[in-house]
Amino acid sequence: MDGGESALEGRPTRVLVVEDQPQLLKNLLKLLGAHPEQIEVVGTAMDGERGLEEARHLAPDLVLLDLELPGIDGIEVTARLKKAQPDVDVLILTTFDDETKVFEAMKAGASGYLVKRVSIERILAAIREVRLGGSVLEPIIARRFWNYFQSAKASPPRPTNRFGLLEVELDVLRFVAKGLSNSEVGRVMNIERRTVRTHLGHIYRKLGVNTHVEAVIKAMGEGMVEI
Repeated sequence: MDGGESALEGRPTRVLVVEDQPQLLKNLLKLLGAHPEQIEVVGTAMDGERGLEEARHLAPDLVLLDLELPGIDGIEVTARLKKAQPDVDVLILTTFDDETKVFEAMKAGASGYLVKRVSIERILAAIREVRLGGSVLEPIIARRFWNYFQSAKASPPRPTNRFGLLEVELDVLRFVAKGLSNSEVGRVMNIERRTVRTHLGHIYRKLGVNTHVEAVIKAMGEGMVEI
């Protein structure tokens, strides 16, 4: 059973919180600690290096990661973490003016982001979505990806499928590229959400990636999908 499914089967999601503002960290721990049936905070860190060390030792399911950290920033932490521990999900904590950095963190492997001081309901919903294999992507960042993909299409590559994706996997990837969540893909394709996640797992393995964003970027570069 994978981590996303286990989170739905009763085991709380094991979360590492990396945040350098003491009061905000304290508030986050209080909010998360009030939902032990869903969240188990296994550790905290207040800088990037310590965050990577704690992730290595604690092997959390998910890291709530501040972008602005002493030492190495959240983008570099994300890149190093996903390289060393690809199964660990990353949710970025950000402010409204961090759009460019969020975009870079998503390209580095993060599964989405949360605006700081968001409600606990939003935090829990985002964690659940990510653990199910989805992404948490607000419209302002989605527009950046749209522009990125449009520029990538300036000289469209000749379509290939050298990674051996099945037609159903290509269909899933095409819908993901259009911004559909796992549950929405399931409804459109008339398959279970869990089946969508299974297909995405096969896609990630074949493409050598770990997230929706990485999969779409690579597929766009190969001419397998377009938006």
